[in-house]
Amino acid sequence: MSHTLGIRQAQKQKTRQALLDAALELLEGQSLSSLGLREVTRAVGVAPTAFYRHFRSTADLGVALVEEALGSLHATVRATVSTTGDSDERIARTVELIAGHVDAYPAHVRFIARERHGGVQSVREAIRGQLLRFTEEVKAELAKDPVSAGWSDEDLLMLAGLYVDQMLITASLFLEAHERRASQEERRLISQVAERQLRLISTGRAHWLD
Repeated sequence: MSHTLGIRQAQKQKTRQALLDAALELLEGQSLSSLGLREVTRAVGVAPTAFYRHFRSTADLGVALVEEALGSLHATVRATVSTTGDSDERIARTVELIAGHVDAYPAHVRFIARERHGGVQSVREAIRGQLLRFTEEVKAELAKDPVSAGWSDEDLLMLAGLYVDQMLITASLFLEAHERRASQEERRLISQVAERQLRLISTGRAHWLD
């Protein structure tokens, strides 16, 4: 009996993932607010009623895509902004992480970039919640750095927000480069500018208490 339940659970998870994958592919050319569940189920080859066994609505599916796109990145971001290595090493590591993630998951990055200010409120809120988590996690890592001695929680949170915002800008630039199949030289210039911008924030940080 338990074996049968395991097979059913695995099949259910497989169908759920197929719906997410199909939706992500369809969203390459449209926004979530214009996506119909029949489009998604047709792409997967299941009946529309099967959709509701996994998601309450396309908005609910969108929230699941946000979790899929950003939820697994928290540990990686914490490790990247940790106090290991000097500031320049951390900055180079951060830019390299962003570039690699965009190349590996361009559809997810595109979805987040489009829906962050899109028309589906629950998805906007889910993205905002994930980004706030990133900001809090970056703040916690920054607080461990001796340079942060004497900083208030509010100022540390502001600084973390600057870093997270700059990471998002950098991801957007790498996404544009990925989609137009930019040359290695163009990508190198994006990395170079991104590192200089992050270094500028770090320089301001070093003198903030002055």
